[in-house]
Amino acid sequence: MVSRHLTKSRYMAGLQCLRRLWLQVHEPHDYEIPAPGSPLDIGQEIGQKAHLLFPGGILIGEEPWQHAQAVERTAALMLDPTVPAIFEAAFVHDNIRVRVDVLERRAGGWGLLEVKSSSRVKDHYLDDIALQAHVLMGAGVPLAKIELLHIDTSYVRGAGEIEWPAFFAKVDVAREVAVRQASLPNQLPSLHACLEQEAAPQVEPGGHCGNPYECEFWGRCTADKPGDWIVYLPNLTPSRAGALDALGVTAISEIPRDFPLSWKQEVIRDSIVSGRPYVAARLPALLSGFGPPACYLDFEAMMPPIPLYAGTRPYQTLPFQWSLHIAAADGSLTHQDFLAPVDGDPRRLFAETLIAALTGPNTPIVVYSSYEQTRLKELAGQFPDLGPALTAIIERLVDLLPVVRGAVYFPAFGFSNSIKSVAPALSPGFGYDDLADVADGMSAAGIFLGLASGKTADPNEVRRLRNALVAYCTRDTMAMVEVHRALMALSGDIEGAASTSASASDALVK
Repeated sequence: MVSRHLTKSRYMAGLQCLRRLWLQVHEPHDYEIPAPGSPLDIGQEIGQKAHLLFPGGILIGEEPWQHAQAVERTAALMLDPTVPAIFEAAFVHDNIRVRVDVLERRAGGWGLLEVKSSSRVKDHYLDDIALQAHVLMGAGVPLAKIELLHIDTSYVRGAGEIEWPAFFAKVDVAREVAVRQASLPNQLPSLHACLEQEAAPQVEPGGHCGNPYECEFWGRCTADKPGDWIVYLPNLTPSRAGALDALGVTAISEIPRDFPLSWKQEVIRDSIVSGRPYVAARLPALLSGFGPPACYLDFEAMMPPIPLYAGTRPYQTLPFQWSLHIAAADGSLTHQDFLAPVDGDPRRLFAETLIAALTGPNTPIVVYSSYEQTRLKELAGQFPDLGPALTAIIERLVDLLPVVRGAVYFPAFGFSNSIKSVAPALSPGFGYDDLADVADGMSAAGIFLGLASGKTADPNEVRRLRNALVAYCTRDTMAMVEVHRALMALSGDIEGAASTSASASDALVK
């Protein structure tokens, strides 16, 4: 039987979209255990570390479906003056169930503390805390303080263990939360009513679907939209989207030719309508400095929320892997790569091995975005003795992304300039679908973080995941090779057509 009560997560879903709230309760997705290094896993770990700030605190360990027992145990601990804090304290009021991250005993009442793994107070956190305050006050709990604990990214780890009081920043949010609480009596009735409906509310998908959280039901709610739905048109402003909606236009291909669009938006519309790619006449000029011979370089990096190494800060970007394809003048390829060991700070060895691999001919180094340049500049600042060599690498970088963005569009790009969209479109048969364990840079970072932090320790699993990381990064640089080759072929077609046109013109003159 469906339990039609509100919780913190359900309340936040309802504020975002009533349809999302209804689906979460009546047709939820199966729960998946968060993978090591994933955002949910990180959030849980940060919550547990916050407990260290409250020695003697007691955890309410009952599961969500044992809420009544959790409420009873919380009440009993609150009556015990020797208990300084309660973790996951449970309360119920107005058919709303909440678990409070930290309930701290204070003079004259209790302190409500919400723990977040972010680096700052975000606006929607205040709604979450306001609901908790509403329930606690309704349950008769006097609140002396309302605070949010988040990660202080200015903290630098020393040579020893983490100093948890310095790692966390504590912010008093009572005033802001009081403002949100005042609106709750107007918000809650519609949320409760939504849960009682027999069918999901009809809500048109739009910008709210990703704000403040990505909705897990996006695919279900957009299944009946056209493949070229106007929402997919890059950089479409709300006012322009509203104007198209007023015209009854739902597909990019239906946008009138006299409707004001940016140059790139026009390119995308016209390419969809005609089914033909767009290739700018300036493509050969844009590719003039890319070789071959050329190198193709890609990095992977992690951003540990809890710094693993002395001298590093929370969420500092730490590169741990590179892949390098080297194309000779005749087009033949060789490959080198580096994946850091997991028993120490990877940055210096990462930089040293990269410098060694790129020592030699001063060929262009092809990248796809400014990411590699940013990481190299950081490494040059962190290791001054390696600065000249790293700066020399930076000076050789040429970025393929602006070339694609400014001179080429294929309908198969799917409204994206991502290498994972562009490479399969320009090189049919190439793709990433066979890479099961590591599908993107975020999962690569999470996997290596799990290895480096010791959460993944089984030798066979470690070996399998390291092989998967190498395969993924290698595929990314091979994607650049394929894109560059395809662009050179398109460039050759343009130059050939120009040459033919010039020859015909010469013949007429003669």
